[in-house]
Amino acid sequence: MRTGRFPSHRRPNPDPGVAGTPAADYYSTQYRAYHAETFNVDPTPFLGPFARRLRPGCRVLDVGCGSGRDLVWLSRQGFAAIGFERSKGLVDLARRKTGCEVIRGDFRRFDFAPLAVDALLMSGALVHVRHAALPAVVGRILPAIRQRDRLQRKFGGSASGVTGQVYISLKEGRGRQVDGHGRVFCLWTDEALRRLFDDLGLAVVHFRRGPSAVGGDSTWLGYVLRIDHAGGQLKGVFSR
Repeated sequence: MRTGRFPSHRRPNPDPGVAGTPAADYYSTQYRAYHAETFNVDPTPFLGPFARRLRPGCRVLDVGCGSGRDLVWLSRQGFAAIGFERSKGLVDLARRKTGCEVIRGDFRRFDFAPLAVDALLMSGALVHVRHAALPAVVGRILPAIRQRDRLQRKFGGSASGVTGQVYISLKEGRGRQVDGHGRVFCLWTDEALRRLFDDLGLAVVHFRRGPSAVGGDSTWLGYVLRIDHAGGQLKGVFSR
């Protein structure tokens, strides 16, 4: 399995899909500060509706897991949680603090299809992805869940959980926003995201608009989504 790691002696080439390089640098060098700011936040208010649609034992992939806050929470709900993170410092913290499997990789290049999980969690993971690139990035990640879903439909479905559930959260607004650390956040309206989800074959089953859990003036849009099948075929343009 490819990990998407970059050689330690070479920096990655700038990627037009991600807005600004300071974001990657921040999570690589300031991972302890990021952990301190986010780890102790209770995710129940925004992840509860997602978790209630899953059965105990479901395999859940947390893309952009940070230092493992949501991995701990998912494990306590009875799920088999797996993390995915680019920052080496955050990966090391997540592995140590959660006891979960944590894959180090870059979601722009990683092959997700072999993972075969029941559900996907992308809580704030894609906030730095440019607007035009977001459909392709989400489409690259979705095969992690689709493979297991196809197998369940073909062989009668004896896996432990309900497949096809996805959680995504992004910041509300228009254009882009730069914070004090130089990180560039791409902002979204509810209308634009719903059009994007529809194009990808994702149906909204729960929606929440709320303030940032770590404080500040930001408003977040959170969606529980279901992979939508039409005539046995995935509707989305990235169906496999």
